[in-house]
Amino acid sequence: MSDPWLVDSAAEFDPGEADLAERASLRRVEGIRTDLSDISEVEYRALRLERVVLVGIGSSGLSEDEVHRSFAELQLLAQTAGSHVLAGLAQTRAHPDPATFLGSGKVAELKQLVMEVGADTVICDGELTVAQLRNLEDRVGVKVIDRTALILDIFAQHAKSKEGKAQVELAQLMYMRQRLRGWGGNLSRQVGGRAASGAGIGGRGPGETKIETDRRRISHRMSRLRAQLKRMASTREITRSERTRRQVPSVTIVGYTNAGKSSLLNRLTNGHVLVDDSLFATLDPTTRRTQTASGRIYTLTDTVGFIRRLPTDLVEAFKSTLEEAMDADLLVHVVDAADPDPMGQVEAVHTALASIEASTIPEQIVLNKIDLVDTETRARLRTQFPDAAAVSVVSGEGIDDLLARIEARLPELEAQLTVLLPYDQGSLVDRIHHEGRVESVEHTAAGTRIVAHVGPELQGLLAPFVVDSETA
Repeated sequence: MSDPWLVDSAAEFDPGEADLAERASLRRVEGIRTDLSDISEVEYRALRLERVVLVGIGSSGLSEDEVHRSFAELQLLAQTAGSHVLAGLAQTRAHPDPATFLGSGKVAELKQLVMEVGADTVICDGELTVAQLRNLEDRVGVKVIDRTALILDIFAQHAKSKEGKAQVELAQLMYMRQRLRGWGGNLSRQVGGRAASGAGIGGRGPGETKIETDRRRISHRMSRLRAQLKRMASTREITRSERTRRQVPSVTIVGYTNAGKSSLLNRLTNGHVLVDDSLFATLDPTTRRTQTASGRIYTLTDTVGFIRRLPTDLVEAFKSTLEEAMDADLLVHVVDAADPDPMGQVEAVHTALASIEASTIPEQIVLNKIDLVDTETRARLRTQFPDAAAVSVVSGEGIDDLLARIEARLPELEAQLTVLLPYDQGSLVDRIHHEGRVESVEHTAAGTRIVAHVGPELQGLLAPFVVDSETA
């Protein structure tokens, strides 16, 4: 799905549209089934989600609307992963059953439902323990995954850059390491030295079990991925340091998944970042240079979206990417105004920002999709978010107001100078316009007289041309 305000030109290559077409071509193939009989040793199964039943636990303290929203979000996640949702089953209880997540009666009901609709996968709206996962699969007879595995699968499908793929793999391995489990006696098999190949003397002994071997290999791979991500983070740190040295402000777009962050980036920078009406369409951060109405340069970065109960392992794996939010001068927090629970979105994002120590950064709330809400809802949102900018990325409503708010909240530069630049110093004039904040410009017989706020580096270059503010 492309935004209607993007230029529609056959001669213009749009990488976002190309990415979207590629993603659509990689949807899961109908007819591929996932059976427990396919598994012989370790749970290294690729998630081939096709025909699924959703299962959730609603505590007695939740309202009917809250339970419904949680299920609706789980359904969107499943559909984003390429699943066909057939049915849902919910149980109200204070806590999940420690053995089977659901109570024994509901487990029997779930098994009957799975048989009736012909499902091959059950998705639970929660994080299952190893015991819950195994017991539920044994009793229902089809594959069972939890919410965390589902989100990891979506990330694996959408990761495109080398860094994004490494981050997803690291999160998957962190999740998998705690859930290695055997079928039959495979993982308890012991191998001592070269005994397995008939080495004889010196090769016999207890050795390590299969599960220990797998866990060791996973840990080794995780160490390599962390080292790889650290090198990539160092490269990004050099770029950030250069921006800081040249006093280029950084603005980062954050928000709930599918709130319209990438569309906003495209609107503000005339870019072509992938826009898709699905959850977690953007994983790889995208940074664009843009400028204020007065000509001041700043960077605008699109980041991965957040969600309620975002897996801890996923946040940890993506921490290097989320450093863009941690080091920003301003966070543009995009909220879906048409969502039934916008305040819940804001709280989920604030929780995620707190986990990466970015909760103290100045924030500008942006209520996107305002064109989709009625007058009554607009009035309620103004009460809930009195300082928010209300915009529609599609129609352009409120965009000018948002740009003015961003410009007003960019950090002040350190010094105000009055300089008289000879006409052969055009490069310095250009740098003042791009790196500083210009108060006034006057062309005189002796040169260009400029009053501007500039950073330390530019201040040093302009020192020979500084004049008293009273000088003509």
